[in-house]
Parts: sequence; structure tokens; C-alpha cells
Amino acid sequence: MAITIQEAIKKNILILDGAMGTMLQRYNFSEEDFRGERFKDFPHPLKGNNDLLSITQPQAIRDVHAAYFDAGADIVETNTFSGTTIGMADYFLEDLVYELNYESAKIARAVADEFTAKNPDKPRFVAGSIGPTNRTASMSPDVNDPGYRAVTFDDLRIAYKQQVEALMDGGCDLLLVETIFDTLNAKAALFAIEEVKDERNLDIPIMVSGTITDASGRTLSGQTVEAFLISVSHIPLLSVGFNCALGADLLKPYLKTLSQHTQFNVSAHPNAGLPNAFGQYDETPEQTQALIKEYLDDNLINIIGGCCGTTPDHIRLIAEVAKDYKPRVAPVLA
Repeated sequence: MAITIQEAIKKNILILDGAMGTMLQRYNFSEEDFRGERFKDFPHPLKGNNDLLSITQPQAIRDVHAAYFDAGADIVETNTFSGTTIGMADYFLEDLVYELNYESAKIARAVADEFTAKNPDKPRFVAGSIGPTNRTASMSPDVNDPGYRAVTFDDLRIAYKQQVEALMDGGCDLLLVETIFDTLNAKAALFAIEEVKDERNLDIPIMVSGTITDASGRTLSGQTVEAFLISVSHIPLLSVGFNCALGADLLKPYLKTLSQHTQFNVSAHPNAGLPNAFGQYDETPEQTQALIKEYLDDNLINIIGGCCGTTPDHIRLIAEVAKDYKPRVAPVLA
């Protein structure tokens, strides 16, 4: 019988993949590449819509997933970070949302199954990536009208529900609500997941990953680590953690606070340091490995991977060092 992720996470620190966007940038896809044959006459620009590549350049997406599994990842994320009607509205592709998520999940599932078949002792898992959207439910985008909201909780719930259904239909093992800068957006995603679980009468593990945006130690909507944790702890989670915005060094104190205050598993997928003046990430795989070793020495994590700027080389060195450590043991909370 197949090993579940709940069983796997008790035995080893699980390795999450690195950045999909960083890898896709290496292809230098043109507007024509993004369009493919199917969208060659589409009236709006499509370059930059990475989620669309699951339909127009599926081999590239397969290759990225395979490169991360080859580097030692246990979990890859679907290419669906912007896969809601809200995210796709920028490209006038709202009608494509179900297909985008379904096809992305199917691609990742097929690659995961190939790698699991080759080595059944190291099962590979697919996490449905659910991004934050480009709108915020907690704050006004208009400084002159603080009460205004560009999106409502219900708008988000409906959009996320469609994404969740497609990701589950496509074969995801778990769902990852990630890069959370506004916890109210995340709560809409979690509400949508619970709705789908109830309607289908089945369970699916959930990872939640917030984003500390700067040295204030808060999310964009103003929550501290502890406040963020309390806001999402009403739902049984596979893990809670942080990703993006910061490199492994600057993220560490916030991860430490999180680890000390939760009995959930803890995840981290930091950036490869901070971007330089050109938006590039200079932190080498060896530098990242040394910083992640500090997480491991301090017993902070159960799932570790990379976000912006990280590549299969980063993940390979993270996996190499993590195999020598036992998973974090949750503290006994009073």
C-alpha cells in the first residue's frame, strides 16, 4: 500500500521543490511561445502568464518537476500560483481556470508517479499551489478611501473553490496555501477547501505558508508570527510555515518563534537571499545549504525547500544535508 504524506513526514524531513518561475525564466519564452498554437489569435498579450505554460508548453513544466525530483525533492508544487479567476483576469483568461489547474496537477502527478515507481521507498507527492491573488481583503488599495476593498471574502472563496476542485480532480496529494501576505485571503482559501472536503466527503492534507514581508516581522496586513499562527490554527493542518520575501538567514528568527508555538509540522521555503539591484538572486546553493543547516541544528523544521531564486542545485544541497537529521519534534505546549 502506498505511503501517505502523513506517514512520510514522521520518518524524514521532507524536501519541497524550488522556484518554478526561476526555472521557467531560463527558457526565455517569447509571446509566441506563451500563446502556442491554441492562443495564437488571442486578442490580449499573454507573455508572463506562467500558469498558461501548463497548456502551451507542458514539456517545459514536466522537465522542471523532473529536475526537482531528480535533485531529491519529495514534494513538487503545481504550476498554479496565479490559478484563480482573480489572477487570470489580468490576462482575460478567467474561463480557463479549471483547465489550467487540472492540467497542471495532471502533469505533476504523472512525473511524481514515474519517480515513485522507480524508487517506491521514496514516494513523491504533489502539492496543489494556491497563491494569494493580487488583491487583498484586509486593506484598501486606495489611500484616500481606507474602507474600500478591491475584493470581498466571498469573491475569494468562490475563486479558490474552483481552483481547489480542479487541483483535487487532477490528482494532488495535498494543498499548499502559500505566500500569504493577507491572512483574510488565506482564510477564504481554507474555507473553500473545507467546503470542497465536506461536499466530497474526503480529506486532503493542507500546508499553510505565510510571508513575513520585512524586518518588522509582520505580514503585509500587519500580523505578527503569533497572530498569523492563531488565525489559521482553527483547521487541522499538515504544516504551517513561511516562504518568500526573505532569505533563509533573515527568516530564521520568525521560523524559530513559529516552531516554538505550534504543534503542527513546520515548513520553510525561503528565497535564495534578497534580490540584487537587477532583481536577480545571488545566493549560491552552498550558501543556502549552510543557512538551512542552522535550521536543522536548531530542530526547527519538518518540510524544507526553496522559493524565488532557488534551483535544483539549491534543492540538491538542501536534500543532502537534511538526510542526516531527524524531523523536528513539536514542543509540549502548556
